[in-house]
Amino acid sequence: MTTASADIGLVGLEVMGKNLILNMADHGFKVAVHNRSASKVGPFLAENPQSVLGPGGALIGFTEPEDETVRLRKFVDAIKKPRKVILLVKAGEPTDATINKLVPLLEKGDVIIDGGNALYTDTQRREKALNEKGLLFVGSGVSGGEEGARFGPSLMPAGKPEAWATLKPIWEAIAAKVDANTGKPIPGAAPGKPVKGGVPCTTFIGSDGAGHYVKMVHNGIEYGDMQMICEAYALMNQVAGMSPSECSDVFKEWNKGDLDSFLIEITADVLQQKDPVTGKPFVDIVMDAAGQKGTGKWTSVGALDMGVPAPTVAEAVFARFISAIKEERVAASKILKGPAAAGFDATAGKLFKSKQEFVDAVGRALYCSKICSYAQGFQLMAAAGKEYNWGLKFGEIAMIWRGGCIIRAGFLQKIKEAYDKNPKLANLLLDPYFAGTVEKSADAWRRVIAAGSLAGVPMPTLGSALCYFDSYRSERLPANLLQAQRDFFGAHTYERVDQPRGKFFHLDWPAKGRPQEER
Repeated sequence: MTTASADIGLVGLEVMGKNLILNMADHGFKVAVHNRSASKVGPFLAENPQSVLGPGGALIGFTEPEDETVRLRKFVDAIKKPRKVILLVKAGEPTDATINKLVPLLEKGDVIIDGGNALYTDTQRREKALNEKGLLFVGSGVSGGEEGARFGPSLMPAGKPEAWATLKPIWEAIAAKVDANTGKPIPGAAPGKPVKGGVPCTTFIGSDGAGHYVKMVHNGIEYGDMQMICEAYALMNQVAGMSPSECSDVFKEWNKGDLDSFLIEITADVLQQKDPVTGKPFVDIVMDAAGQKGTGKWTSVGALDMGVPAPTVAEAVFARFISAIKEERVAASKILKGPAAAGFDATAGKLFKSKQEFVDAVGRALYCSKICSYAQGFQLMAAAGKEYNWGLKFGEIAMIWRGGCIIRAGFLQKIKEAYDKNPKLANLLLDPYFAGTVEKSADAWRRVIAAGSLAGVPMPTLGSALCYFDSYRSERLPANLLQAQRDFFGAHTYERVDQPRGKFFHLDWPAKGRPQEER
């Protein structure tokens, strides 16, 4: 009989699973480990003896027998009750298959935690099914990549409160930590030596699929952030004629101000990197065809389902799609011609006095676009929270994104402060800080978009963010004509500006005199 001594178990010894295990062990937890293939368990245990783990931490695993059913039984028996089992396996059917193997081995009150990139509707389905069997389920977003999993990710758990209560001590221990006053990530974590103190980047998000929904939106915002940064680089490179190294220097400066973020930091690093094979700038030898795992698409589909405008995330997804048709674009470039104007003087030089003024304006345009992108993301979470009665607390969500995750950024502190001041804030753009920031930078933002258009540089996210801002601030949009068209060809009715909202009318277009009818 296996002795139950582990505080928690984890299934899935791929990159994220291995690093999260070591993170937990560094914080003094005993972790039982399991993998479908036994061949991965032994080497992992051998590479990580107790001497390299944090005080009190330990790993428990089983390599014999080869039969997974027996090993899984030993794994479950090694975990103290109520058992907590983390799954970090491929989303979709592999997750369901792993759950189905575990269920007969678990007991009432045990908790399964799905830390993968699950679709939130799958999480809702799984929680319902497991609760009916007396088991608890937590769907937890885990952000931060390999390094975050190892030294402190941002964690977004959801489920029943009693499930969170069981998991909370471990999640708060292993999450990234930020300074309580500044909101800045606390650095210095190393193998066997986790950071001490600070505010953990985790909080209870809500019920059933709330955690995975928030993680999905996080990933959608990440798509937008990355594409906007790429467009800023393209403007400096193609319009101002700056080299990757020169652009790197600009990003380093931006990282000292409002744009301080993990993605800006790594962009500066990437742009100064030389290719080890040719010695050329590394970015110049990387194929311009971007991959994706689908969470950005999920966010865009979610926005369409909720009827929430999130054009910047959608444009970021489409930008990856069009990048992927590389050969088709190469062929098209030989047929379709861009603007005749070329060079800084013929394009941006008409709108800016110097290249430095242009570069500074690109930074302001990037920051304003970032604000709009996050505003869209938080609007989407608000709509979903209302739809599913999740009771989302946006100040806390901004708080846990300040450290550990890919979109961690200094300005998330401003978002937290905005929602702390007004938890019912309708849109981030209405917060005095963000409204004032955009107002001061709007002229530069518009001139950057104009300059890029003159030069023929595609700016799908920077441009869509400006369109979102102009649409949101407009008292009247041309949708009046659109609704009149719909009434003409489909009798879809319209509301009148001189009547209360909710009263609908229709013109009998074919009839003589086209009389109005109230519907």
